[in-house]
Amino acid sequence: MRAALIQLTSSDLPDENIGLVRESMREAVAGGADLILTPEVTNCLSPSRVRQNEVLKEEADDPTLAALRQEAASLGIWLLIGSLGLKTSDADGRFANRSFLIGPGGAIAARYDKIHMFDVEISETETFRESDGYRPGTRAVVAPTPFGTMGLAICYDLRFPHLFRALAHAGAEILTVPAAFSPVTGAAHWEPLLRARAIENGCYVLAPAQCGLHPAAEGRPRRTHGHSLAVSPWGEVLADGGEAPGIVYVDLDREEVVRARARVPSIFHDRDFEGP
Repeated sequence: MRAALIQLTSSDLPDENIGLVRESMREAVAGGADLILTPEVTNCLSPSRVRQNEVLKEEADDPTLAALRQEAASLGIWLLIGSLGLKTSDADGRFANRSFLIGPGGAIAARYDKIHMFDVEISETETFRESDGYRPGTRAVVAPTPFGTMGLAICYDLRFPHLFRALAHAGAEILTVPAAFSPVTGAAHWEPLLRARAIENGCYVLAPAQCGLHPAAEGRPRRTHGHSLAVSPWGEVLADGGEAPGIVYVDLDREEVVRARARVPSIFHDRDFEGP
């Protein structure tokens, strides 16, 4: 199976982003892709809650979801929409950061809401409070596909290994980590953490990423790390998207999962223990 990781520089104009993604999907299929993955907040990357309130929609009305489902059906491929920012009916008005797995007929095969919120102070000039605008999910998700069972995660989830262990124990052979990683933390931690999650669980890790300087009609432009990565179950980096928009391809063989877990079967050796 060939997977294509689409690396984007999404703006805060959802309609503009739709066109870019659809064009990339067609290019990926021409490159032999059976599975296409897009980054976190494919529809709108914006630091402004005002702008998000203006352009984001609820799931049933979201034009990006509708357009990409249609495109997946037209192309006859599996699609992981890394995530979409969506309005919800929550009383506090917070959004959902939701990943969608779309089947080749265009139907939604799985949904996952990002569990861990990026509430950090990286430096005096770079602070994030994702939970101010987004409400966390509460449920881990795995989904069967013809290529293997997929375990869904999003960006900051990467720092919580117990989530990935739970996904692997639930049958995941491919872990997806769409992201919009900060350049500072990306340079320091992105690749080591992705490789660690692959090694610990004997899984492929597919991590499509946002990259570059993102245009913003409202608020300051934001910069992201890029370097979409595909990692083998043995922890080898199979593909790296670099720092510019584009597509990276990787051929996956689920027998590699079997082989990695046979060589170091730590996933089968977990033990309960008492706390310190």
